[in-house]
Amino acid sequence: MHDDSAPRLSALTERTLAHYDDHALSFWEGTRDHDVSQNRAALLAALEGASPFTILDLGCGPGRDLAAFRADGHTPVGLDGSARFVEMARRHAGCEVLHQDFLRLDLEAGRFDGIFANASLFHVPSKELPRVLRELHAALRPRGVLFSSNPRATIGRGGRATGTAVIGRSSGGGST
Repeated sequence: MHDDSAPRLSALTERTLAHYDDHALSFWEGTRDHDVSQNRAALLAALEGASPFTILDLGCGPGRDLAAFRADGHTPVGLDGSARFVEMARRHAGCEVLHQDFLRLDLEAGRFDGIFANASLFHVPSKELPRVLRELHAALRPRGVLFSSNPRATIGRGGRATGTAVIGRSSGGGST
């Protein structure tokens, strides 16, 4: 956040996170059985090298996908801005979970083989997206992969799409 829109973006972030905190249990109940295994599989298929992989689950919510990655033998790390989700994810998945919002990331450079941004990057205002993507890129190891899905994606004249894609591979060193 670099200009006079910073207070507005901070207020928007605070409202969004307060909503998730207030509705954390109902969100968990409504999403815990969602099958997004095809999205996890798409990320894993794009990763190079031998597993297990260290994976950042960006916007991990209550930890459904963290638990799945862990059950598959990987080393997942969650990240969420909602304090309630962080607490729930730590309890459910038994993994490290970072309490950070997407506009104030503080990630270790070159730590992750992959980043799983399943239905989360749409929370980043478009004006801030290039900066956030650069910060995520820096957190990837060489040849690391960012997977993103967007449930709000549209194609053509309003046709719905899953909006899933492997949208990047780190070329090395974590800098662009």
